[in-house]
Amino acid sequence: MEDFEKITKYPVQIMCLDDEPSVLRALVRLLRHHKLQAVPFTEGAEALAALEKQDFALIISDMRMPNMNGAEFLEKAKVIAPDTQRILLTGYSDLISTVNAVNQGEIHAYVKKPWQNQRLIYLIEQAIEKYRLKKHNLTLQKQIVEQNSKLKELNDSLELLVDKRTKQIRQVLKQLEVANEHERTDHKATVELLYNFINANPNLDAQLAKNIATTCLHIAQFLKLSDKLIEMANMAGYLAQVGLLAMDPALYKVPPTELNEKQRKLFYTHPATAQLMLMPAQHLSEVAEAIYHQFEKYNGNGIPKGLKGSDIPICAHILSVARDYWQNINLSQKPQEQRYTDALELIKMYSGNFYHPKVVSALEATLKDKKNTQSDTVKSMDILTSKQLKPGMILGLAIHSHKGIMLLPKGHQFTEKSINKLQQLETQKPTPFRIMIKDD
Repeated sequence: MEDFEKITKYPVQIMCLDDEPSVLRALVRLLRHHKLQAVPFTEGAEALAALEKQDFALIISDMRMPNMNGAEFLEKAKVIAPDTQRILLTGYSDLISTVNAVNQGEIHAYVKKPWQNQRLIYLIEQAIEKYRLKKHNLTLQKQIVEQNSKLKELNDSLELLVDKRTKQIRQVLKQLEVANEHERTDHKATVELLYNFINANPNLDAQLAKNIATTCLHIAQFLKLSDKLIEMANMAGYLAQVGLLAMDPALYKVPPTELNEKQRKLFYTHPATAQLMLMPAQHLSEVAEAIYHQFEKYNGNGIPKGLKGSDIPICAHILSVARDYWQNINLSQKPQEQRYTDALELIKMYSGNFYHPKVVSALEATLKDKKNTQSDTVKSMDILTSKQLKPGMILGLAIHSHKGIMLLPKGHQFTEKSINKLQQLETQKPTPFRIMIKDD
């Protein structure tokens, strides 16, 4: 892994593109404060020319610019430098343009203005690590090709040399597998991270998310869906509210019925925001699709697309029923047992109208089955500082330095030594660590 260690230590450059000098200065100042090399540009054409001459690990581009907007620029940048990661800075009013940028420029993340420094730096560090992993993978693949080429030239009599080369190739393949597994693990960590942001938000109900997720799981199992769809339905339940993290808490602290028309329209864009948040995690595409279509209705009178019947993804049908069942329970003022009965009756009342009849029947069947118990596919975690750590605690999410280097892996069990070392490293870090600890 010596080559990978060299790559992680090698400084990378970040391209910053914005036509507003004040915004560009603020962005460059933030990056340089975190000891990241920022190269500023105010014109898309100039930035593309630079991209052809030198390597950039990451591009951070504004959406609204004259001559060439962010979506157009990132689409061209993708052709010139496909491995370079791409982050888009956008505003609330740019939702459609942002979707175009995702589809055309294949952006890896987007950040709403005005950005939160800690969130932006986190995304930048993750993007740099992903870029380094891709470069390392290419290096390893090149080594494999070279090794195979040399093997073809070996004489059959040189058995010892053949054996040596074979071992080298196996070692390279193992390194490649480890690098790829690291990226897949990051995708799984995305679900846990987003759910725990919901859990940490005082205005969102993490227990509601757990209840919805468990009901989604049981319905999907009753319908005998594939293992993958069962897992995706469960995850969709956990993350159904994740788009609300990008919104003003005033929009979700009260029921949607108490919002004015303008506020309601903005509130019901949260599934589209969630889809954008999950876009980089391609293996969660069914989760993103279910969340995006969760307000469609079986009769075709829902949003955002007005899909009808079987045109609506099955996981969205399941999420819609599970979500409304638990929200009916939470909004009811009646005694607890009556809440559950009334909530189910409301769902059954709209079967074949708002909800898929088979999904409603599956809900009723699973509620009668007392053997169903809650399944925590996504575990809750506490967010601590390094001063709050105690020996024996289990790390729920890998800790990286501000330069993107992994300091401690997910699952690490803290000791006095590792706590002291982490606290020592924190003194060299611009911002304190946010440490995810698994609940018992």
